[in-house]
Amino acid sequence: MSLVSVIVPCYNEEEVLPIFYGELTRVAKSMKEDFEVIFVDDGSSDKTLTLIKGFAKTDNRVKYISFSRNFGKEAAMYAGLEKSLGDFVCLMDADLQDPPSLLPEMVKALEEEGYDSVATRRVTRKGEPKLRTFFANNFYRVMNGVSDARMMSGARDYRLMNRKFVNALLSLSEKERFTKGMFGWIGFKTKWIDFDNVERAAGKTKWSFTKLFDYAMGGIVAFSSVPLKLITYFGICLSAVGFISLITSIILRLCGIYVSGWLFVLEAVGLMLGVQNILFGFYGVYLENIYTEVKNRPIYIIGETNTGDMIDNDK
Repeated sequence: MSLVSVIVPCYNEEEVLPIFYGELTRVAKSMKEDFEVIFVDDGSSDKTLTLIKGFAKTDNRVKYISFSRNFGKEAAMYAGLEKSLGDFVCLMDADLQDPPSLLPEMVKALEEEGYDSVATRRVTRKGEPKLRTFFANNFYRVMNGVSDARMMSGARDYRLMNRKFVNALLSLSEKERFTKGMFGWIGFKTKWIDFDNVERAAGKTKWSFTKLFDYAMGGIVAFSSVPLKLITYFGICLSAVGFISLITSIILRLCGIYVSGWLFVLEAVGLMLGVQNILFGFYGVYLENIYTEVKNRPIYIIGETNTGDMIDNDK
């Protein structure tokens, strides 16, 4: 009988966890597969860990990993993938925006249809702010245009993978992780399941607009060198504009037409400084990622767990 590992990253989810756990156990009970549920507490400051420990006391399928502080969702997913034992491994959010009811169909696709992973995407964003929807949709367009990591618009982290897929994912050991891009980069045969947007069952989202913007920037930097190439393109364009402007000014002066030298200099300097600031910003992001990788710090640090081991500092 196959074992399904369900990895659930949690950060201050005390309001929704009992609802989520009840729904997940209901779905698991209706399936023939065995389950283990790995809750990863990402440094929560509420009663999230207390609730998870309560589940573990009455359900031997429940495991937990509690970080020493908040390391972020990417680190939480990585920790769960490392500790998972299942033939199939599922990433799922605790807010019930990833419907557990899709699990039987997802398992069937791996067991009977020959897929290596089953991914999900929202076909609607009902209930989300329009500005967030606009930026999210355009992020996928930009990402697919500038990188070799194929990303489906509306894609969720909610995904079921076989062991081969999981091992390939874990072999990508960079510290600044962007798992959505990694899914597409490693390839393999993937089935997509569409569903309508589901609003949170309880609690509030932890993803502010600023965090989402930083996440998007990290994804572009992780899977594309186009921003670096833009520096060369901008340099060529600026050189061309400067050369043409200089020749034009000389011709106008020769024709007796007065051209204010100071005005031209100020405009040119302003334009160049603005472009330089943008380009140095891109440089800074890439250098930050290089600096992070060179330090080789662990992706996460475990505070406590019932999985029987603590962090391997080589990870």
